[in-house]
Amino acid sequence: MMTTTAVHIVSFGYLHAPAPETDVVLDLRRAFRDPHVDPRLRELTGRDRLVQRAVLRTAGVRRLLRATTHQVQAYAVGPSAERIVIGSGCAGGRHRSVVVADQLARRLRRRGYTVTVHHRDIRKPVVNR
Repeated sequence: MMTTTAVHIVSFGYLHAPAPETDVVLDLRRAFRDPHVDPRLRELTGRDRLVQRAVLRTAGVRRLLRATTHQVQAYAVGPSAERIVIGSGCAGGRHRSVVVADQLARRLRRRGYTVTVHHRDIRKPVVNR
């Protein structure tokens, strides 16, 4: 199915700056375990395989990806749905938000959407908490 709706996904960290303006925001801070707590993963990002594995093995993440894919499909049939902006946020914007943004983009591209992804805070320093 080809669609004319463009999807822009931005990953971000709530501890760096306010959430960007979006149509849909996925707040991953409380519901999903933070790879930051594992010292082996702390300095890595969601682009690293170990972090991807840790996030995708967290209970509920794959279900959230499925549900968000369905939500985008519902938005896309609306009369003004030329562009949908999705925010994927976690505490620091380096781990969970990046993996979820990239995985969501992959799923949507497979369904014919034109998707762009911007990782706003991936290069920011690790937040010490």
